[in-house]
Amino acid sequence: MSLLEKIRVTQTFLESKGIEKPEFGLILGSGLGELADEIQDAIVIDYADIPNWGQSTVVGHAGKLVYGTLSGRKVLALQGRFHFYEGNPLEVVTFPVRVMKALGCEGVIVTNAAGGISFGPGTLMAITDHINMTGQNPLIGKNLDDFGPRFPDMSKAYTPAYREIAHKVADKLGIKLEEGVYLGVTGPTYETPAEIRAFKSLGADAVGMSTVPEVIVAAHSDLKVLGISCISNFAAGLQEELNHEEVVEVTERIKGDCLKLFCRNSKEMISQVRKRLRLLPKSLKLSLAVIETGIASGFIGIFCHYLLEFIQAIVFGKDKGNL
Repeated sequence: MSLLEKIRVTQTFLESKGIEKPEFGLILGSGLGELADEIQDAIVIDYADIPNWGQSTVVGHAGKLVYGTLSGRKVLALQGRFHFYEGNPLEVVTFPVRVMKALGCEGVIVTNAAGGISFGPGTLMAITDHINMTGQNPLIGKNLDDFGPRFPDMSKAYTPAYREIAHKVADKLGIKLEEGVYLGVTGPTYETPAEIRAFKSLGADAVGMSTVPEVIVAAHSDLKVLGISCISNFAAGLQEELNHEEVVEVTERIKGDCLKLFCRNSKEMISQVRKRLRLLPKSLKLSLAVIETGIASGFIGIFCHYLLEFIQAIVFGKDKGNL
């Protein structure tokens, strides 16, 4: 069975389970999968039950596909991704992105836990670009002409408009959002101190074992992308010891911090943005709603539910004064 045939089989299976035209796909990294619990009217499918789907074996990755509604918006969330170091070919690693496109997604929000080179633990970093140090590329082989060109442009793989809105949202929430370059490696070993020094000289701000293959396929499929790294630890040579338990622990802490910040600032945000949006034509309001919904959905997930309701209240006039 060809890759395209596998995609269509999986698409048909998921549609038969009630998954219809999600607007955004969410790929949730280590320790972040439970953020899919924010999704309402959820359809939850175990990875093992999905044809042609991979299996996630890493702690902090639940291995479930969650589809449902966030304030009237249909989203499809991966509670756990597939990694090359688990023995998965890149076709399997990136297969969910292909299926998201086939189902109708307009954009994907990719999160990960990463080692900090320029930033310390607890930092949220919007990814501006990446460096592929995996030695692999998921597009090698026969091109899927139904999805994209043989030689896709990667100059704006991480959509600038999404990132710009993410910064505006973060500022209103009182959350410091850094930005930088993500360097992807295969793992599963953490990097050596010498490698981190080399990566720093190349311009990397964070390093991790995911994201790059998925974003390459997203760019090939003409999907808009917001990438957010949760800096869970200093990279090798910048702290004494590295371990996966610390990665999960830090992501748990960041989720709680984001929720507190949102609750404290949401009412002020609603007032300020309503004033600005009243001046815009109706067509532009609707366009901004779609874009900002995507940004909110991916912002490490913990306040995505609240932001989506917030946008719905602003643009569509629903009373959400008790947020």
